[in-house]
Amino acid sequence: MQRQREMARAASSFKMKGSVAYDGQPTEFRGYDTLEEEAAVLALYRDGMQVNELKAGEEGIVVLDRTPFYAESGGQVGDCGELVRGAVCTTLFEVRDTQKIQADVFGHQGTLKSGGLAVGERVTARVNATARHRTAWNHSATHLLHSALREVLGKHVQQKGSLVDARRTRFDFSQPQPMTAAEIARVEALVNREIQRNVEVTSRSMHYDDAIKAGAMALFGEKYGDEVRVIGMGDYSTELCGGTHVKRSGDIGLFKIVAEGGVAAGIRRVEAVTGEEALAFVQQLDAQLSDIAAQVKTQPQGAAARVAQILDGVKTLEKELARLKSKLAATQGDDLADQAIEVKGVRVLAAVLEGADNLALRETLDKLKDRLKSAVIVLGSATEGKVSLIAGVTPDLTAKVKAGELVNAVALQVGGKGGGRPDMAQAGGTQPENLIAALASVKAWIEQRL
Repeated sequence: MQRQREMARAASSFKMKGSVAYDGQPTEFRGYDTLEEEAAVLALYRDGMQVNELKAGEEGIVVLDRTPFYAESGGQVGDCGELVRGAVCTTLFEVRDTQKIQADVFGHQGTLKSGGLAVGERVTARVNATARHRTAWNHSATHLLHSALREVLGKHVQQKGSLVDARRTRFDFSQPQPMTAAEIARVEALVNREIQRNVEVTSRSMHYDDAIKAGAMALFGEKYGDEVRVIGMGDYSTELCGGTHVKRSGDIGLFKIVAEGGVAAGIRRVEAVTGEEALAFVQQLDAQLSDIAAQVKTQPQGAAARVAQILDGVKTLEKELARLKSKLAATQGDDLADQAIEVKGVRVLAAVLEGADNLALRETLDKLKDRLKSAVIVLGSATEGKVSLIAGVTPDLTAKVKAGELVNAVALQVGGKGGGRPDMAQAGGTQPENLIAALASVKAWIEQRL
């Protein structure tokens, strides 16, 4: 499988300084099922430089003559584990990651926990079995996912990248539009059907041309040698792959898609979990549903209908609230008209309209224009830490005073800006504590314009 590399590995604090070079003998990889192997230390690296010994607390890379560790390749992360020695098998070197230094040379990256480790010494290389098995669940599930996506969405689906580790699988593929909820459910059902069939997962070495003729799926952009490894899962999935896999599809346990989204033009990404992670995810969703049901006072199976009922009620209340606000604004508008003052022969009103939203401000402005006939008006309100402003100028005064200029002058004093037509303009701000003072400045501003 192919992986879009993200080599800034946040999970590991190990950082190379320079490039590791190695000209010794290759590492003998001891197979996909081996979890423990006696080995000799061929080379050691610290800060990217070859050394003869590592000391306690130092980070480095260990090259062994043979290893059960899988090195990161084809989308699957490298194994983690430990190198131990002695009769009690105490941890000597903690392996956080395994990478290929060269095609046939594996570098075990990590930290020396105790003592010292020198070239030539013998150790027992021990893979973290739990992480290996969970990664295998996810890798095998990815093959089934690939086939299911092609069945549901179409044969245009091609893998464009993947990342498989012990926690989840991430799969990028060609697809022009988002998957629907029904398509996601169908893909999940197909993968879980193949898991329940519990078919044997086969591994064969074949010549590349023979594998392709046999129907194996080769991944676009991946480089293959003459001899390839073919992973088969019954009659549902056959792919060229060098990763670790389960013995039977049933070992995966459960498959659950947890995310679907776009990553580039024409490329979608699916993230999924298997086994214990899938069970934990489903149980978490079940707990959340039960919590929602308890809060809306119903049983989990009736939660959706109850929430829909509540939302309908909220919409009705919102409409009633808007009606009452409009009515209140009209009442306040009648009272505010009496507060208008005269500035050089022009009636001016600048006032706060408590609790008014933008709609209420506009309706009140229109009513005040009708009542005052000839006037310059600025209204403001402050709710939830934000300021709303509106300015209006009757047609007979727009040659002298522009609503857009006026509202912007007020808005600048409350941390905002705005503008609009000569007869009506709106603005906003983020400093409600300055609103009263800003409105008080309207009289002086208009005096300068008249």
